[in-house]
Amino acid sequence: MNERLRSALVQRGLTVEELAAACSVDPKTASRWVGGRVPHRRHRWTVANLLRVDETYLWPDSVQGAQRLGPARSELVDTYPNRASVPRDVWLALLLGAMKQVDVLVFSGTFFAQTNPHIARMLQERAQAGVRVRLCFGDPDGEAVRVRGREEGIGDTLAAKIKASLTYYRDLVGYPGCEVRLHDTTLYNSIFRYDDHLMVNPHVWGQPASANPILQLRNTDGEEWFQRYGDSFEAVWASARPWAPDRQE
Repeated sequence: MNERLRSALVQRGLTVEELAAACSVDPKTASRWVGGRVPHRRHRWTVANLLRVDETYLWPDSVQGAQRLGPARSELVDTYPNRASVPRDVWLALLLGAMKQVDVLVFSGTFFAQTNPHIARMLQERAQAGVRVRLCFGDPDGEAVRVRGREEGIGDTLAAKIKASLTYYRDLVGYPGCEVRLHDTTLYNSIFRYDDHLMVNPHVWGQPASANPILQLRNTDGEEWFQRYGDSFEAVWASARPWAPDRQE
């Protein structure tokens, strides 16, 4: 029996079934983890983040659990060759584990809603729990979006994708703790922040964001990447304007 995992579940008020859902596995599989079986590395990270404990606390005897890219406290947690290779349970664990802030900076962020049709409701629930939610999309009528569309060879399609993506978030406008803005800024990266975790999607010229790599970072003392990306979000957010869907229509 993994007493530490069982205790962490009780403290967080989560059931084995909810743990399994967050990791996109069968409840029997999650039960085996509680029973002492060591999960795959990807699932270990998801569980640890969801329960807001260190992975090595839950599985101290797992050598693999202590290994990462670089030193044990490196801010680089993982890398993915493209956005589609990031498991869905990683995105869900990050969102469900956020306790302070959720910040998103994209042009269209279409996948954010299409891979999770309940995203607006889930963001509202996080806001109800005291999380500050800030979503920043490209201005479909802005120059930056027009330039990006030309570079990707899709013309006005990017602006249309943004307008379609925004429809998922109408209920967030005016909702306590949530704010949606539009920016007219050249983006070098898409940014998804969940408290002390960042998913950074660097933009490669002429390629859609979905085809470009993902860097998974965590906030650690003495490191700079996380802080720099966080500062870039704040700079774009400060220059963006609130989205008024009725006025846009």
